[in-house]
Amino acid sequence: MTGKALQLKNSVLRQPWRLWFTQIRSIVALETRRNLFSWRSWWVYFLAFAPTAIIMLHGLFDRGRGRMDEDTMVMAAIFQFYYLRLGIFFGAVGIFTSLIRGEMVERSLHYYLLAPVRREVLLVGKFLAGTIRAVTLFGSAVLVCFLGMYLPYGSAGQQFIFDGPGKAQLYAYLGITILACLGYGALFLLFSMLMKNPTPAALVLMGFEFISSILPPFIQNFSVSANLRHLLPVAVPAEGIFTLLTVTTEPVPAWLAVLGVLLLTAAVLVISCRRIRTLEISYTTE
Repeated sequence: MTGKALQLKNSVLRQPWRLWFTQIRSIVALETRRNLFSWRSWWVYFLAFAPTAIIMLHGLFDRGRGRMDEDTMVMAAIFQFYYLRLGIFFGAVGIFTSLIRGEMVERSLHYYLLAPVRREVLLVGKFLAGTIRAVTLFGSAVLVCFLGMYLPYGSAGQQFIFDGPGKAQLYAYLGITILACLGYGALFLLFSMLMKNPTPAALVLMGFEFISSILPPFIQNFSVSANLRHLLPVAVPAEGIFTLLTVTTEPVPAWLAVLGVLLLTAAVLVISCRRIRTLEISYTTE
């Protein structure tokens, strides 16, 4: 082992990892209690659960009229075109931009910054709390949608979910939901520290995500949706402008798609940690 490598190893070992872990856990617990069921962001709940009402009405009034294979395509379309492209995207805007920028607007962030805790630890704790909130809301919504789509079929629907391909499809949808919350959450947390109004940047990112399927493969590596589309369990045919969302590209192994989103999330969080070190608060300009 070279001298520089040994010096780096000793530096890593000397860090107060246990203290940082305890502080992160406390921040996550505090932020989760404060914001998990905060009705100030009622529209995020609407984004998450709006499709569930439609599916419940479908199961109530169209019971016995539909076909399971058709409803499978409907569920896939709801997840791919609504949750992945719109619901989780804008839900992450509401949840993660409020973690830093929201507290600056409310003039409460300085209480955290005056506490004896590293700013990087604060950022990681807030990001994890936001992720828990986003995954809880949208994961629950996807689960309710999935069950509401098939349980009206009675024993046939239960067999499809528990003993058929439904279980793998449900796991795929929930896994994609978690990864989307991580990727979009990290991006919008960074946007909230770089600009006072992250909305224009969110709209630009939305446009990039919309056309990412037709961009060169290297650029697709920087798109959350372009990576996650390789994990979708059911392919959905589309017409018109929505064909941009279903362009067939070179298949990517599932593990590589997951790794791509995780690496993108980690890289953005590293940039965010560097940014929060120099973050200054001037309430007179907020």
